[in-house]
Amino acid sequence: MKMRRHKLFLTLCMAGLCLISFLHFLKALSYVTFPRELASLSPNLVSSFFWNNAPVTPQVSPEPGGAEFLRTPLYSHSPLLQPLSPSRASEELHKVEFVLPEDSTEYFVRTKAGGVCFKPGTKVLEKPPVGGRQEERADGAASGRPARKPLSASGTKRRKWVECVCLPGWHGPSCGVPTVVQYSNLPTKDRLVPREIPRRVINAINVNHEFDLLDVRFHELGDVVDAFVVCESNFTAYGEPRPLKFREMLLNGSFDYIRHKVLYVFLDHFPPGGRQDGWIADDYLRTFLTRDGISRLRNLRPDDVFIIDDADEIPARDGVLFLKLYDGWTEPFAFHMRKSLYGFFWKQPGTLEVVSGCTMGMLQAVYATDGIRLRRREYYTMPGFRQYENSTGHILVQWSLGSPLHFAGWHCSWCFTPEGIYFKLVSAQNGDFPRWGDYEDKRDLNYIRELIRTGGWFDGTMQEYPPADPKEQMYAPKYLLKNYQRFRYLLENPYRK
Repeated sequence: MKMRRHKLFLTLCMAGLCLISFLHFLKALSYVTFPRELASLSPNLVSSFFWNNAPVTPQVSPEPGGAEFLRTPLYSHSPLLQPLSPSRASEELHKVEFVLPEDSTEYFVRTKAGGVCFKPGTKVLEKPPVGGRQEERADGAASGRPARKPLSASGTKRRKWVECVCLPGWHGPSCGVPTVVQYSNLPTKDRLVPREIPRRVINAINVNHEFDLLDVRFHELGDVVDAFVVCESNFTAYGEPRPLKFREMLLNGSFDYIRHKVLYVFLDHFPPGGRQDGWIADDYLRTFLTRDGISRLRNLRPDDVFIIDDADEIPARDGVLFLKLYDGWTEPFAFHMRKSLYGFFWKQPGTLEVVSGCTMGMLQAVYATDGIRLRRREYYTMPGFRQYENSTGHILVQWSLGSPLHFAGWHCSWCFTPEGIYFKLVSAQNGDFPRWGDYEDKRDLNYIRELIRTGGWFDGTMQEYPPADPKEQMYAPKYLLKNYQRFRYLLENPYRK
C-alpha cells in the first residue's frame, strides 16, 4: 500500500513537471513568428588556442622604389598614398584607447499634448510652446542641468501619440520605426518605446583593400555609429605579407572626416595552421578584431549595440539608428541585405541574412567577446545564454531587420576594379575551395573584365539576374549615388557592349 502511494506521488510530480515545461514551451512559442530550423553547430574552438595579447609594432610599408610585398603591383600603388614622415610612420595607432562619447543629438520632439515624435520621420510638428517651457529650458541650461527632457510623460505609462503624422517609410506612434523594422519578423513590435538616452553603436570590420566600400560605409553610417573598430593585418588571409595601406590612409589624411570615430586594430601575426586551413585564419581575424578592439573601448555600457560586418556588408542607416534609439527589441539580430556581384548592377536573387549584432552585454556574457561566435554560433547553444536571458527578464529570440522584399543593407561581393579582383584572388584564404587565385588563367585581367561584363563566375557558370534599376529604392547607398562619376564602375557595368 505504501509503495503504491509512493508511485502515485512520483507520477503526480512527473506530470506536474511536464505541465510546467509545456507551459514554458507555449510561452516561448508566443515570441516566435515561424518555426526555426536547427542550424549546424560550427564550434570555434581552434581560435582560442591562438589568442595572443603580446605587444605589437606595426610594419611600415615599403619605401618608394623598394621591394613590394603585394603580389599585384597594379593595385598596390594608390594615388591617395604618399610617403609618410618618420614621425608619423612611428605613431602607434594600435595602442590608443577610445572613449565612447554620449550622443547629445535631439532625435525626438515633444508636442503640446505631451506626445513624442521622431523628427526625421514626422511630417507635421507643432511649433514649440512659447513662455513657460522655453523659460524652463533656459533656466536648466543656465544651471548646468541637461536640457533633454524624459521621453515618457510623467504620470502616464502608455500615452497614445496621435499627434505624430508619419512620413513615408516611417511607422509607429512616434514615427521612429523604419520600414525595415515594420516589415521585419521582430516579435516584440508592440513593446517598442523610444529611449531617453541613445545607445552607442560600435561597428567592427576587418579590412584588406576594400577602401572604396569602407569610404561608403563611413558616409552611410558616420552620424549614427559612435565607433568604427577597423582591423588591419600585415598578412593577407592567405598568409603572405602586405603593407598597412589603411594605416597609411589614416595618417595621410584620407579619412580625416571620420578619423575621430575610428579605433585602429593591428594584427601583426598569422595564426598557426591558417595556411593549411583557411577557416582558422578567417575566424581568428574576427576574434582578434573583437577582443582587441573592445578591450580598448572606454565608457562602455551593457546596452550599447555591437555590429560586426565583413567589409562588403553595409547595413542601412535607418535600421542602425532604430537600434540606437529604441528599447523593446530582442537579440541577437541580423540584416537582410541586397546581394550583388562585381557591382550593384548585377543584382542577385534573394538576400544575405547573417547574424551580426547584439548588445555589449550579450556579446560579453554569451559570446565571450568573440565576434565569430556571434556570426556563426546559434545563441541557444552557448553555455552563458540561459543565465543571460534570465538576467534580462525576457525571452530572447533572434530576428532580422528587413525582409526578402525590404532590404536593410547591401552586400556587394567582389565589387572592385579588375585589379582589385586580382588582388582579392591572390589574397583569399586557403579554405574556400576551389581557390581561384591558384589558377593562372583566372588571374588574367582580360578574363576578369569579361566576368564583370557578363556576370559570370570563375567556374564558367552564368546566373539569371533579376532586373536592377538605379532608380529603385535600395539600389545602392546614397553616398554612391551622390558621387556617381567617382563610383561609376560600381553603379554601371563598365564593360557592357
